[in-house]
Amino acid sequence: MKAIVYKGPKELEVLEIEKPVPKEGQVLVKVNRAGICGGDLGIYKGTHPRAKAPLVFGHEFSGVVEEDGKIFKKGTKVTVNPIYSCGDCLPCNTGDQHVCNTLRLVGIDRDGAMSEYVVVDEHKLYELGDEMSDELGALIEPIAVAVHSVREPGYKPGDNAIVYGGGPIGIAVAFVLKKFGCTNLTIVEADDKRLAMGKDFGFDMRDAKGLDLEALKLEKTNGNGFDFVFDCAGVEPVAAQLIKASKVRGKIVIVAGYKTPTMFPVNEGMFKEVAFEFVRVYRDKDYEIAIELAKDEPLFEKLVTHVLPVEQAQEGFDLLLTPGTGAMKVLFKF
Repeated sequence: MKAIVYKGPKELEVLEIEKPVPKEGQVLVKVNRAGICGGDLGIYKGTHPRAKAPLVFGHEFSGVVEEDGKIFKKGTKVTVNPIYSCGDCLPCNTGDQHVCNTLRLVGIDRDGAMSEYVVVDEHKLYELGDEMSDELGALIEPIAVAVHSVREPGYKPGDNAIVYGGGPIGIAVAFVLKKFGCTNLTIVEADDKRLAMGKDFGFDMRDAKGLDLEALKLEKTNGNGFDFVFDCAGVEPVAAQLIKASKVRGKIVIVAGYKTPTMFPVNEGMFKEVAFEFVRVYRDKDYEIAIELAKDEPLFEKLVTHVLPVEQAQEGFDLLLTPGTGAMKVLFKF
């Protein structure tokens, strides 16, 4: 079967590899669409701390069950929750399996779904329904990230919010906030094409270039600052603004993964008594909610800007690594 394989830093190849064989408790899934995540870009660049070559990329995908399992029948359209927890550590035993001490993911710690077939544990599969498109099905994982990012810190309907970063996760967080009752919502983004796309989605987009944050706070919060500040950008200039954007005793949610050690103006945080909350992946309930939200919000699918054949794997990664291309979510078609 064809697969997109990480060969080493900044090196990938489309290869013919052996079709995997499921073990007890596993099922074989025929992949229809597989998406590139920020984590995949880190693997490609050779900066991911766990991923080792050779490795099949991919943990965002949709497909169909290839053979009858104990739960799902052949032909069932599915996606997968790609995280694996040990079940024995303190987080696992206290209901926090998503931050297991030895958390592992499909496409990072084992071969992933950028291939014609993938083997996964059957209990990690979620049925999508025949009416859901392959493209939307491949977005359930990033939507679940967004759901977790909004639910975990305790967002309540009516709280205002600002989202830094108008990429796929930032826009997904904004969609979830809107569904959860946020009517006073602002997204800050520097890329012109992403600004335009966010406006097309109906969001209040503000250009990070030359942004007057104090004026924005006055306009949107009567000068008090935002109830919730979501960092979906993960870059130093944004880190410097997060506390300034927050109200006194506001909540700052770090969704993005920072690639380098980052300075935060901690004295400002102390003066305001802000709360920092870091979020990672998702709980099972977040996955269930993500599927229902995807069915209810057709605009999610418009996050997909490119669907490429597997042979154009390098082009797909280059689109996301090159500024100004306008690429949001790039999927491969199998």
